[in-house]
Amino acid sequence: MQLRPLGRSGLQVSPLCFGGNVFGWTADEATSHALLDRFVDAGGNFVDSANVYSSWVAGHQGGESESTLGRWFQRGGGRREKVVLATKVGMDMPGLGKGLTRAKIERSVEDSLRRLQTDRIDLYYAHADDADTPLEETLSAFDRLVKAGKVRALGASNYSGERLEQALAISQREGWARYECLQPLYNLMDREPFESTLAPVCARHGIGVAHYFALASGFLSGKYRRPEDALGKAREARVKSYFNERGWRVVEALHRVAHRLDTTPAAVALAWAMAQPTITSAIASATSIEQLDELLGATRLTLDADTLRELAVSSAP
Repeated sequence: MQLRPLGRSGLQVSPLCFGGNVFGWTADEATSHALLDRFVDAGGNFVDSANVYSSWVAGHQGGESESTLGRWFQRGGGRREKVVLATKVGMDMPGLGKGLTRAKIERSVEDSLRRLQTDRIDLYYAHADDADTPLEETLSAFDRLVKAGKVRALGASNYSGERLEQALAISQREGWARYECLQPLYNLMDREPFESTLAPVCARHGIGVAHYFALASGFLSGKYRRPEDALGKAREARVKSYFNERGWRVVEALHRVAHRLDTTPAAVALAWAMAQPTITSAIASATSIEQLDELLGATRLTLDADTLRELAVSSAP
């Protein structure tokens, strides 16, 4: 699997990033560890987590994903050295709250390092913009972590183009470590506001992009071809917003291309995203080896210009 540069961070990452929100949740520990082994054996090296995963589950407190990863690292075999590890701070974490104050960042990074059983985080994201905390406070706190060697590079998730520009300007003015990666919502169904307001900022400043919900919560996997297919499913509430004329047009295009190329709709959807000029890596999750192998297939799939255009036209608003 050919690695790609992550912005100007010096990190090299796989075009598929394994989404760790499932670790310790819909994938138990044994399954999570087997999936991680399969991912790195296939050449993947980019793994995404967050301190808050999976606090939304009854009985969970957050940190379950990081702790599962930490125990995988401790199984040895150089596992920690095989991955570019990303995690996050800023969402509402039990016992910590939400936000990007200096105190929250400093406490959160120590908690994450402990759960992950490692001495550094390769990519540390601001999980969500915090309008109530001055950017200077947030960015100076992040810069101290980089200078201390606890974090190698910084990223921003769920920022607007305007706020990302402001953050980059402040970091440049103060000589601080800057955001090297953006994590936005982006896929064939959710192309805006990324394409119009965020992609230009990333291109102008050489910022890497690792986008989440790359399969639109499973809608782009092709398993939903009519509203009834989602009834009673865990993601019914999330995917039903895509059940409209445009959504069904995209699904039909994915099936058409997949049939032509002897692959799957999910692989086609991911390959389309990976081929976009500002995209570094697509984040997707799997809870079985079969699902993961389907995702990995996207990294071996090259879509020609006509196919890319076909998919773009099908998904046009």
